[in-house]
Amino acid sequence: MNSSHAILGQLAAGYAPLVDKQREIGATRLTLFALRPDAALDAGALLTAVVDAFPASALVLNVAHEGLLRDLLAQELPANVQLELPTFLATDATLADALRARAAKGTVLLLKGRPPATMDPALLGLFKKLVLDLDEARQGPVALPRGAALVHAGARSAADFDESFRLGAQAVMGWPMQGEFEPAPGAPRSEVQADLQVIVELMSRVDQGEDIERLEQTLKRDPSLAFKLLRYMNSAAFGLSVEVSSFRHAIMLLGYARLKRWLALLLATASKDHSMRPVMYAALRRGLLMEELAKGMAEAELRDEMFICGLFSLLDHMLRQPFARLLQSIPVPERVRQALVERTGPYQPYLDLVHAIENESVFDYRAAADALMLGAEEINHALLRALYKAAQLE
Repeated sequence: MNSSHAILGQLAAGYAPLVDKQREIGATRLTLFALRPDAALDAGALLTAVVDAFPASALVLNVAHEGLLRDLLAQELPANVQLELPTFLATDATLADALRARAAKGTVLLLKGRPPATMDPALLGLFKKLVLDLDEARQGPVALPRGAALVHAGARSAADFDESFRLGAQAVMGWPMQGEFEPAPGAPRSEVQADLQVIVELMSRVDQGEDIERLEQTLKRDPSLAFKLLRYMNSAAFGLSVEVSSFRHAIMLLGYARLKRWLALLLATASKDHSMRPVMYAALRRGLLMEELAKGMAEAELRDEMFICGLFSLLDHMLRQPFARLLQSIPVPERVRQALVERTGPYQPYLDLVHAIENESVFDYRAAADALMLGAEEINHALLRALYKAAQLE
């Protein structure tokens, strides 16, 4: 996904997963804000840019621009693209025919907000999902169109997810990892999970430059880990021109420095806890986004560090330890440690931008972009490339 799309320079973007009760990811919601509300935006150009990044996986488009939304309703939408509309547009009589046409062609329509009592039941029935912010859902139950699913938006913690499912949501748009992990008062010290210990040990041995034979012996203690490592390295996202056939072959091709990044990826995605799937989804995309944002940096070492910084930025939630303790046993570069433990250093502004994108906050997006002196087009291209690459790895 290397195309350039100028329309991305006119928008601020954010995203969140659509997570079901089993914590499986069913779709990605891409939220787009016009940086200039009076701008004339090209719906066809937007679709071209987006479809490049989501050639197959389900995508919910949440566009905060009335003119662009109206134009999108008139477009031929790919089968994997779903469209979210606020109630004020869904009840606009001038759009009724466009809504019927889109639904007739199989487009999944989502209604955002409680439908008014006066809404035509036939029109309401065109919507397959009803999206309510969690605060709005707390005000009481809502009558759903027949066969429609209730979706909650705005979740920011694991407790929010649990509450949404108790309130009847079939899926939640949001992130279950607000803030840093803090152990409960009096909670016993937790250790790195046994099934992740091999990865941590291997990272330490690679960091110390031990010979290949010692590294192979460590890896052989967990055959499934070796298989997953080779699968990652042979994926399209890795971009190697030859197939990696063994761990020794991988080290010969990559060297120790590049190998550390892929061990970091394994550590951040190896949890068997189903409730951690949205967190692992976020961690992979954070790492890839940070790496994409670092593409202009001359040193490959800095790009790899940025990848690890984003990837590890949720390890505290996954391993249930604060970073100050966690990074005593997991080797990371000093600049990564500064960002994760002290919230300082050269990588912290990039993490601030990632948080703004995940929170779908146009105000924070602008502030973080200005602090880094990055333009929206550069940021949004990086985001779409990261989302595309993540899908290739999963």
